[in-house]
Amino acid sequence: MDSHPEQGIQLSLLSGFVGRERVADPHSGVELAPSLPVAQVVIDSPLPHLDRIFDYSVPRELDAAALPGVRVRVKFSGQDLNGFLAARVAASESERLVPLSRVYSPVPVLQPQILELAARVAGRYCGTVADVLRVAVPPRVARVEKDYLAAAPASGAESAAAAATPVAGAPAVPPAAHPGASLFTGYSNAEAFLTQLSLGGSPKGVLAALTGFGPGSWHHQIAQAVAYCQLSGRGAIVVVPDLRELDLLDKAFAHVLPADSHVRLTADDGPTQRYENYLRVLRGEVKIVIGTRSAAYAPVRELGLVCCWDDGDELHIERRAPYQHSRDVLLLRSEIEDTAVLMAAHSRSTEAQRLLATGWAQSLAAARPTARLATARVISTADSFEQARDPLAAMARLPHRAWQVAKDALAAGPVLVQVARTGYAPALACQRCREVARCTDCTGPLLQARAGGSAQVLLSCRWCGRAETSFSCPTCGSHALRAITVGAARTAEELGRAFPSVPVISSAGEHIKAAVPDRPAIVVATIGAEPVAAHGYAAALLLDGDAMLRRESLRSGEDTLRRWMNAAALVRPARDGGLIVVTADDSVEVAALVRWDPAGYAEREFGLRHELQLPPAVRVAALTGGEDDVKAFVAALDLPAQVRVIGPAPLAAGPPQGRGAADVPDAPDYRTLLFFPYGMAARITAALRAQKSANAARRVGAPVQVRCDGVDVI
Repeated sequence: MDSHPEQGIQLSLLSGFVGRERVADPHSGVELAPSLPVAQVVIDSPLPHLDRIFDYSVPRELDAAALPGVRVRVKFSGQDLNGFLAARVAASESERLVPLSRVYSPVPVLQPQILELAARVAGRYCGTVADVLRVAVPPRVARVEKDYLAAAPASGAESAAAAATPVAGAPAVPPAAHPGASLFTGYSNAEAFLTQLSLGGSPKGVLAALTGFGPGSWHHQIAQAVAYCQLSGRGAIVVVPDLRELDLLDKAFAHVLPADSHVRLTADDGPTQRYENYLRVLRGEVKIVIGTRSAAYAPVRELGLVCCWDDGDELHIERRAPYQHSRDVLLLRSEIEDTAVLMAAHSRSTEAQRLLATGWAQSLAAARPTARLATARVISTADSFEQARDPLAAMARLPHRAWQVAKDALAAGPVLVQVARTGYAPALACQRCREVARCTDCTGPLLQARAGGSAQVLLSCRWCGRAETSFSCPTCGSHALRAITVGAARTAEELGRAFPSVPVISSAGEHIKAAVPDRPAIVVATIGAEPVAAHGYAAALLLDGDAMLRRESLRSGEDTLRRWMNAAALVRPARDGGLIVVTADDSVEVAALVRWDPAGYAEREFGLRHELQLPPAVRVAALTGGEDDVKAFVAALDLPAQVRVIGPAPLAAGPPQGRGAADVPDAPDYRTLLFFPYGMAARITAALRAQKSANAARRVGAPVQVRCDGVDVI
């Protein structure tokens, strides 16, 4: 079997690795398909040097079913591997090809534009196309496919092809949408953006939403933008971080879109429902898709708009290689299919600011009078006026001002309390010398947690789970402990004592609530788990701000402001008595929250990143592995002078892996960072992929992980 010469550098790497199993017996007597007898297949393999197109022959009995986009089974080096049939061609460079073993079903689940998108994503993130396709195409459910084929007008492969291929000259006319009164009044460039959408244009915008509840909330604004896009007869994709936002968006779409005109694509709905909805989109029955990360690859016909909500949320990053971000997937898809783009959030990420700074997108931001009318009043306990009233406010976790605001607001409705961590006391230290308390077995940090939800508080190790019954500080010998940080459970307990007649609702850990009743209550929630109150919270207390700002991350300030604004958007506007108290030292993030100025903060932050040549002003690739392996990998790249190389440096030790790991520690991994401008990004990422393929094919050294644009590496 020979290969299709699309990637010449990878073709040369495989010289000498062709086993005899890949060459078909010329006397096997296999009768080939009369036309286009060569199938080009993308093999499902994580090996970097197999990330390419391979040619197979098409037996006559599989001719009708072997359509581009179907799932197939092939022989490769003595193994049976799955894959996707990318295309059928008339000839191959080799005269002898291994025949296809099997076609799982005649449904062409992989469309050409999605395959191109997967290739672009793999190229940008130095991954393999097979890894991207595992996310893009949901797992097959045979029963759902059977119903799908039965519902088609014809039978067999012809029915599947007809169901997945648009009819030329007869586009489907979607039901009429009803956008209603504009929810973007007072937003700059918004009306022009919506007008272009309704007329079939492809504008690009970055939306700074103000409200997270009620009829004017962000999910209703996005639904209205999609409705304007549907007026032009085109489809849309909206990607959100998690299931809570998806449920809110689903309900908002029901108000402006015709019934059954959109579907959800998320793994949380189960494999059957997800695959059924995917096939409905594939057939063209539905042209509007909302969902989590994988929804970015939905095979929507006549796609007109791609939208990403809260692109700064780390849940948009795929947890498997190549760790692609939903925002970048949608931007690549917009480039391929020439669609409109809407990046929306309460705050503004530096990546979104880069789109504005380069002139690629326009800002859809509310004017100052509109923002003041729609947002709550923010009080900082670090303000000089507040410090003069309460000199101890800087030392208290819950200053008197915050307590008084909560007490007064409880007469009007629920009060939100945002905390940084789950648990009871997730970090402890010696009471006498302040040394961090650690496990005597694995040196992991000790924490306090409730036993099975009971009132009893136990001391245990966060890493190995071993119970600690007789703590003794190795530095000073003291047996007393103090809490460095307080978790959601401890906060809820303390507030329950402070307000004994008020119910306390906790939304943290595995017990996250989507909504709370519109009545007086204390709602303690960790960051990102804040429930929605139907008429908004009467007040919000944003605690642990200093702990969030002290995180060792380039994005700690940006992420903290984003989490604050997401919580603040759930509070009633100031004209209705809404108040927010933030307990953190004076900083630019606190000032941006008080002024409600995410645009100004993003401009300042991106300007600093550009001056220092840090992401997202430039791109970054992290190479992780053994010290010698990383050094050899970088040396083989022959990088140009414009690429800044930092490292290799040892990584900090993490939790032990398995029993006895603390006794026999492994050699630490090392990491090298490559910073390079966008102008040469394609060249650098191609070199990284080629080097990964070369090392894998030649089995040189241990594997080196290559990760591009990781938000946790700096």
